Formats: sequence, C-alpha cells, structure tokens
Amino acid sequence: MGFLLTLPTFLAIIHHNGEGKNRGFVVKVGDMAPDFEMQNKDGTTCNLTDLRGKVVMLQFTASWCNVCIEEMPYIETDIWQKYKDRDDFVLTGIAYKEDYEKIRIFAVKTKTSYPIIPDKSGECFHKYAEKNAGVARNIIVDKSGKIVFLTRLFNKKQFTLMKKVIEKELNS
Repeated sequence: MGFLLTLPTFLAIIHHNGEGKNRGFVVKVGDMAPDFEMQNKDGTTCNLTDLRGKVVMLQFTASWCNVCIEEMPYIETDIWQKYKDRDDFVLTGIAYKEDYEKIRIFAVKTKTSYPIIPDKSGECFHKYAEKNAGVARNIIVDKSGKIVFLTRLFNKKQFTLMKKVIEKELNS
C-alpha cells in the first residue's frame, strides 16, 4: 500500500521540515546529498554515492547528546526494526567526533543495534551542518541521492512525518 501525500500533509512537512529556516543546516530539501567517505570498523569504506538506488537515513548523533539519547530508541524500534531487512534501505548513525569505543558504549546504553560509524573530525557532519550547529539531526535521502527530509532535535510529530516520508520513498 502506497502513501498518499495530501496537501495538508505536504504543508505540515514543509512547516515541520523548517523550509525558510536553515536550523543550522548548510543543505536543504531538494539538494543532492553531499557525498562523503567514512571508514567502517572492519576497514572498508562507505561512500554515500555507492548507496544510490536505496533510501538512506543519516542520523547524526553523539554520546553526550541528550536529545540523541531520547530519539535513538524510537529510531531503533520504529525505523530500523521495520526496514533493516530491506535491500533498498540504509540507516547509518554518524557519531560526531567519537571513536568506536565510545560508540560501542553508547550503543549499549541506548539499546541500539543499527550501524553507527565515527566522524572523528566532524568533516562529514559539516557537509550538512554549520560549524557550531547542534548535533541531533536526521537526513533522509531518496534513491536518486536527493535530500527529501531534514529534522533537527526530536519532536514526535516531526518523527512521525519522517517515518511517512521514508515509507513513501520506499514504496515509490
């Protein structure tokens, strides 16, 4: 069953998505997602462009971010557990200025099983957000590589809209 985007839902997405306010983002909905390369724990590299043809959720996080800690269980149960077995979906947590040991402890604390990779220098984060911007952010990228949704902080209404956008993109 597909997701029908009605005018009121579209307007709510624009409102909650903060069009017209950058909220610390240096990207906006409709932009091609900036590419990045990061190293996985096993030494392999991850490039965003390699994920074309998949819906991608980038979750910027940090072990010291209380908003991130609040949001992560929802991401785990409502998004990761629902879509983790799909070949056309990727969820990656990107831990701002963290290393794998901090990520391991953080994942246990938040009961998170989805992949989280370190952004030790913050280089990846700063392709999406301003230098001194807050960390708690999600970026949804469609199968063509365009940004289709941005969130800042954790708001259940906005989170619900984000889930609908993911579902719509996976069904398109």
